[in-house]
Amino acid sequence: MNDTILRVENLTKTYGDKTALKNVNFTVKRGRIYGFIGENGAGKTTAIRAITGLTHATSGKVELFGQQSQKGLEAARKKTGCLVERPILSLNKTAFENLQMQQLLFGQNDSEQIRQLLYRVGLGDVINKKARDFSLGMKQRLGIALALINRPELLILDEPVNGLDPMGMVDIRNLLRSLCEDDGITILISSHILTELYQLVTDYIIISHGQIVECISKKELQDKCSAYVLLETPQADEAARLLEEKGVTETERVNGQIKVFDDIPKEDIAKWMYEGKILLTLLLKHEESLENYYMHLLGRGEK
Repeated sequence: MNDTILRVENLTKTYGDKTALKNVNFTVKRGRIYGFIGENGAGKTTAIRAITGLTHATSGKVELFGQQSQKGLEAARKKTGCLVERPILSLNKTAFENLQMQQLLFGQNDSEQIRQLLYRVGLGDVINKKARDFSLGMKQRLGIALALINRPELLILDEPVNGLDPMGMVDIRNLLRSLCEDDGITILISSHILTELYQLVTDYIIISHGQIVECISKKELQDKCSAYVLLETPQADEAARLLEEKGVTETERVNGQIKVFDDIPKEDIAKWMYEGKILLTLLLKHEESLENYYMHLLGRGEK
């Protein structure tokens, strides 16, 4: 089975003399949660609208579940659920009735599925409440339920936690994690705040000014942003043994370099190496915050 369920190649979108997307490339693999990150106006929504068929790209290619042709993409999009910008709700209808109408679009009529879905998104106690009386967070939950009505394999959400209070953000985060881990749904979720998704996603796709500036896994990002002391020495084996003798437990060896993740002052490590007659060719403290790293990337995307 092909793990890649979405492939975007050289996607470009122009509006007159304005370029919203320029040669955008990324892939989405099955069973993961992707954070599509960028500042407001970076091109996230435009890319999502092109992927979901809500707008036509000027050039480039979208491949969804192995399909590239217009007819093939139409069929593939039936396996995709999406919430773009904000939920489209019938405010004078109840939560149940909104989902019932969405079901009819897919030729379905399953009241039990609607009830289960509303309970799943935390709206089980307001099934018969009209959407006009919903809070912003409740409307977002109902929008996610609408996106799930066709039992999608890929769920695409555009800023689903925008405007939510911290508790609402936690609830949505837990829901999305459950959808991926328990239901096997792959998720692409856009946001302009990298830290907002840090506890949820497995991978980041970072866009700025209509261009992809980096695709990176959460682990790779953690490695780049974590604090550690970096040693470089031609006596790496001896240095590693000495660190172990001093009670250092969190280290990583890469050729002649050693990363020390324990919270130990650089000066202490220098003293240990000097006393152990171990030559250091490099000793530095690496420390970069998630926010600083993100801002550096956005700078790379500037025109």
